[in-house]
Amino acid sequence: MIIDYKKIEEETLLNFKGGNGELITRNFIDENNKIMCSRLKPGASSGYHTHEGNSEIVYILSGKGHFVYDGNEEAFQTGDVHYCPMGHSHAMFNDGDEDLVYFAIVPQHN
Repeated sequence: MIIDYKKIEEETLLNFKGGNGELITRNFIDENNKIMCSRLKPGASSGYHTHEGNSEIVYILSGKGHFVYDGNEEAFQTGDVHYCPMGHSHAMFNDGDEDLVYFAIVPQHN
């Protein structure tokens, strides 16, 4: 199955999960996974949240910033992968002057 993000409508979300600023995203969602291609605007963040019933894998396509993962700060840059297992918490911050572009997969765990 090919997911063509050019054919998925872009959504702009403000203050995602209690964070700050703009998240622009295209999402493929089915009963087992949420697969996202997203941009976090400069200075924006996702809110700190816990993965209950799922986990998240985030591949950084471009940009730099940091995650707060289980209360600890972890810097990242283009090419890095962040993993937040089920039961753990994180938030993402764009520390750069350009959009932070990433690809994320959130699989459901039964």
